[in-house]
Amino acid sequence: MTDIKRIVVLGGAESGVGAAVLAKLKGFEVFLSDSGIIRGKYKEVLEAYDIDFEEGKHTSNKIMDAAEVIKSPGISEKVEIVKSLRDKKIPIISEIEFAGRYTTAKKICITGSNGKTTTATLIHHMMKKAGMNVGLAGNVGESFAMQVATQNYDYYVIELSSFQLDGMFDFTADIAILLNITPDHLDRYDYELQNYVDSKFRIINNLNQDNFFIFCSDDDITIKELEKIVTTAQKLPFSIKTATTTAFIENNYMNINYRGDDFTISLDELSLRGKHNIYNSMAAGIAGRVLDIRKDIIRESLIDFQGVEHRLEHVLKIHDVDFINDSKATNINSAWYALESMSTPTVWIVGGQDKGNDYAELAELVKQKVKAIVCLGIDNSKIIKAFDGLVPTIIETKSMNEAVKNCYKLAKKGETVLLSPACASFDLFENYEDRGSQFKECVREL
Repeated sequence: MTDIKRIVVLGGAESGVGAAVLAKLKGFEVFLSDSGIIRGKYKEVLEAYDIDFEEGKHTSNKIMDAAEVIKSPGISEKVEIVKSLRDKKIPIISEIEFAGRYTTAKKICITGSNGKTTTATLIHHMMKKAGMNVGLAGNVGESFAMQVATQNYDYYVIELSSFQLDGMFDFTADIAILLNITPDHLDRYDYELQNYVDSKFRIINNLNQDNFFIFCSDDDITIKELEKIVTTAQKLPFSIKTATTTAFIENNYMNINYRGDDFTISLDELSLRGKHNIYNSMAAGIAGRVLDIRKDIIRESLIDFQGVEHRLEHVLKIHDVDFINDSKATNINSAWYALESMSTPTVWIVGGQDKGNDYAELAELVKQKVKAIVCLGIDNSKIIKAFDGLVPTIIETKSMNEAVKNCYKLAKKGETVLLSPACASFDLFENYEDRGSQFKECVREL
């Protein structure tokens, strides 16, 4: 890589700043550009490493002379500076691709429309418990590039969004996990599902016979796509519908059969509840077996894992009303799993920045589970149209405080208030973490 003299990083948050630090330490001339305002903690890092940067703009002549550009995953291909770079055929890669060049650590990579963070965090928990020297990176935790620059891990568990995968070319996972594919982020993929599917399947790029591909054989889109693809990786499917796979359910037990050696655990022992979490636990359990983690460690990890903040997180019970924070549910499928796991009448907070959602998929569940809908977003018309007549009460709110207070009035003893928005957060909040944190704060103030 010595022929690359100047690297430009687009985006001055976790991913971009980590990439800039790694590039600087590897001897490149580095310039970072962010069209918004860079947060103080990131500016301090850039200044500490003497990295040239700008904020509030993209200065074309400082960017277009790059030999290579590292683009943060949140920046769309439709942004003018990205279009200009494409026109000039300047290579654009992701932070993950760049950092992958500078580590020999084993990489366990997880993608999917839902369950990525839970599964990645669970595998990391399992590996830490087994005494392995492991970092958690990608779409969760500290930037992969920053860890490669400043740490010395033997393994990385990396959560990968479709946007990160789009900028990956030569990167190779040692264990690739694809949990599921449901329509998501279609606004970024020209509303073409196949474009999104292609993006997700980039996780198996460059896999060979020494690598492993763990996937859900119950996922129709995944199986259909696999019929078109040739990979020499060792395939390890999991299913709750059939017992002919690596991991399956039988007599209320999760079974993992890897290389003829069985591991079983009762579903009642799993710390994570709900059908979607059985899938996540299966994927993590298979990864644990491939990594040769002792069975008792795998068992303990599946039993004592505490879950992920903002993912079906129990906040408080107030006057016998449960408040559940599922702010991380930014798509229809995530909200479906959340609603499916509700066992009491539910007041559902939904809404935000729509990503091409088809709410019809939730209609039956909403009829069964939801007593009232509280919309939280700037434009709620699509949600109101989809569920009008299915529930007796639908109200609109424009702030979290207003939403939570309305939910509290609507919910009765023994019922549940569920924040599971099915949408991105960017119309009213910084991100889903901000949305979830505001929800928890407003609940505590009741």
